[in-house]
Amino acid sequence: MISRSLVACLSLSAALIASPAFASDPAACAKPRFSDVGWTDITATTEIARQVLDGLGYKPEVSILSVAITFKSLENGDRDVFLGNWMPLQEPSQVPLVKAGKIEVVATNLEGARIGFATSKDAYDAGLKTYADIAKFKDKLDGKIYGIEAGSGANATISKMIAANDFELKGFDLVESSEQGMLAQVAQKIRQKEPVVFFGWRPHPMNVNLPIAYLSDGHDVFGPNDGGATVLTLTRPGYVKECPNVGRFLTNLVFDVAMEDRLMSDILDKGMQPEAAVRAWIKENPAILDKWLDGVTTLDGKPGLPAVKSGLGL
Repeated sequence: MISRSLVACLSLSAALIASPAFASDPAACAKPRFSDVGWTDITATTEIARQVLDGLGYKPEVSILSVAITFKSLENGDRDVFLGNWMPLQEPSQVPLVKAGKIEVVATNLEGARIGFATSKDAYDAGLKTYADIAKFKDKLDGKIYGIEAGSGANATISKMIAANDFELKGFDLVESSEQGMLAQVAQKIRQKEPVVFFGWRPHPMNVNLPIAYLSDGHDVFGPNDGGATVLTLTRPGYVKECPNVGRFLTNLVFDVAMEDRLMSDILDKGMQPEAAVRAWIKENPAILDKWLDGVTTLDGKPGLPAVKSGLGL
């Protein structure tokens, strides 16, 4: 005869087998440390990660760091995650570290991006169509090319082009500033009907809000296909193994160009804070959470999707 206690044990075992198996991350994973390099697209995607992880019971920390310091911080273990590894732009910094096992690639979080020199539509129509045309417009351009923040991979590439006299750019000055500062200068030049050459990229609202065109025939200086780009998610070495639940979320966390254009426009054009812009977008597109949270739990091992929906008021 089977005892009541044995029946109870068998019933409990059957229930456990039938129910989903959820595994929580260790307590050491409770505070994922992100680097945000201050670009609006990376600020937006990092804010998405922050809000979702917050709903899962984590307490993510975000620091604003330059690209160079971000790579060093991942290598040293001072930061855990970076969502803004633009490739091939950052290839000189990224590849040696990946090969040496000092940082790890977790996922491709964006495809269909582009980087490279751009100009105003008026200048493009006037003949500034290729990289080789820049030198012909040197006087009208005041001998200036507008880049982004100091220490960025983009500026390093432009500086090398000037030093090597690629496309006869020797004698040009690289103007370094923040993303917002560069775009303000570009917008002013366009309003004044003056030619301008600057480092552009998509996704970004500049492609919608400003009459611009990308230059062609760049000899792959910013990558194949005239700057066709992807954006990767990086972590410090061993992070995904140590924190597999956050790792699963980071693997699932994939964006698209239209989504990032919208978020960036809300932040830059409408003046919304990143937190509000992200929350509004997710509320309009709640189905995205099903993909991002597939197989992801809360910090304490409970189903992740309902917890995040509840935290976001969905």
